[in-house]
Amino acid sequence: MFQNTLNTTLTNAQAKALESAQTIATLTVQSAEAIAEINYDVAKEVVSAAQASSAKLIQLKDPKDALQMFDAETAKEAAAQVVGYQNKVNKVLRKNSKEVASLVDSAIDDSKADLEKFVKEATAQAPAGSEAFVSAFNSVFEATLKGFDQVRASSHDAYANFEKTMDSAMSSFQGQVAPAAKSRKQIAA
Repeated sequence: MFQNTLNTTLTNAQAKALESAQTIATLTVQSAEAIAEINYDVAKEVVSAAQASSAKLIQLKDPKDALQMFDAETAKEAAAQVVGYQNKVNKVLRKNSKEVASLVDSAIDDSKADLEKFVKEATAQAPAGSEAFVSAFNSVFEATLKGFDQVRASSHDAYANFEKTMDSAMSSFQGQVAPAAKSRKQIAA
């Protein structure tokens, strides 16, 4: 009887783990597709802008006119486009991370519930005279449940660190764009 309960519990746990893995794989593919679409759109814009600039350059006679084409305002627009691109990618990555964090929480809750049910059923079937063993088993089980809470806390910390890293990278890049635009103005003058 106990073996049947154990087998059923393990089979259910494996099925849920497989389902979670498939969901995470699907999310990963969707994120990759969204980022690929963003990259494709940006590539089309860059090629179009390069063609337009090339057409203008070919028609210019004076080299100073070429320098004026690439003034500080142009650099600022290019930087804004790069920041926009980064924001789009960042949004996709954050959405995916939130969904994965939610899946992790759900998987932890499901696993805890399954284990609690299994332990309840197993201890209910314990033979008379095994109270000391059941008590020790329950103590170990409670410690195991605390491990689940530690995994949950670690996953939340990982998500928070990911967001901080993304924010830091974005502000670092944006901090580099402003001096570059100012330098471009100085060169043009």
